[in-house]
Amino acid sequence: MKRTLIALACLASTAAFAQSNVTIYGRLNTTVEYQKNIDSTDTKTVLQNNASRLGFKGTEDLGGGIKALFLLEHRFNSDTGTTTGDFWSGDAYVGLQTNYGTIRAGRITSPAYYATADYVSLHNHDTGTSEDKLYVAASSPKNTVAYLTPSFGGLTAEFAASAGEGNDAAKSWQAAVNYDAGALHLGAGYDENDPGDKQFAIRALYEMGAFTFGGYYQLADSVDLGKRNSVRASAMYTLGASEFHVNVGWADDWDDLSKSGALQYTVGYNYNLSKRTKVYAFYTAVENDSNAAYGTAFTGKDPSSFAVGVRHNF
Repeated sequence: MKRTLIALACLASTAAFAQSNVTIYGRLNTTVEYQKNIDSTDTKTVLQNNASRLGFKGTEDLGGGIKALFLLEHRFNSDTGTTTGDFWSGDAYVGLQTNYGTIRAGRITSPAYYATADYVSLHNHDTGTSEDKLYVAASSPKNTVAYLTPSFGGLTAEFAASAGEGNDAAKSWQAAVNYDAGALHLGAGYDENDPGDKQFAIRALYEMGAFTFGGYYQLADSVDLGKRNSVRASAMYTLGASEFHVNVGWADDWDDLSKSGALQYTVGYNYNLSKRTKVYAFYTAVENDSNAAYGTAFTGKDPSSFAVGVRHNF
């Protein structure tokens, strides 16, 4: 009996040790906002969730330079406690990391997005009402297999494909390239889905002392609307615990829809109370042409929001 208990204790200890590198992480990000022309209400004051999340990630060393890895990320509304979309509406995947690259399978956000639009969204992680309203994606995160190369002197490439599983419209392909050379960071991304929508974007970000400058250019091609150009520029200045942000985005008309362009701009201020907690404020607005509806439920309306919030990472 004692030997059995000892054996069980050893097994439990071994299991606990194997899982000791599992990390629980998350972000609570909530603002109080005065919003205009975002939905059917002309103006309103709301408590706004900004992509709050709870995640679990970890690795297991399998020996021979191979590691198993996983990630599960749950998105929820911090203002109500309800689920945002699917329960694991962040990434949710399992994979293997080797000396020859990393392969993952599951729900995976397009590497093309991370390489371009997300990379230059500095003030609030591309979330909430101040998110990039003009970036166009052409892929699905569901049922995806992705391969990431090792780094070659700061250069990496990632390729992904999303299976339709009987629905051709859900099929998509993604590719991204990232290059880091000290203060200079470059990237490019491409998405395409089975109906034929596609987008290509290039990005650059440069750190110069207290200043950070970033931007991207995107060419989107829609089966229904034709082609469209868009650009975004962002800048950040840090002074002690303070961050001053500004970004501007512009989208041209779609070829087959006149007066469908828009301008988006955001100014923001962040104050870092610690490495994990900051308070912040921003004003964001979109100026839509008469046939555009970026950031709003109504064509031709101009949505805007003034927000004050708290973000805590753990």
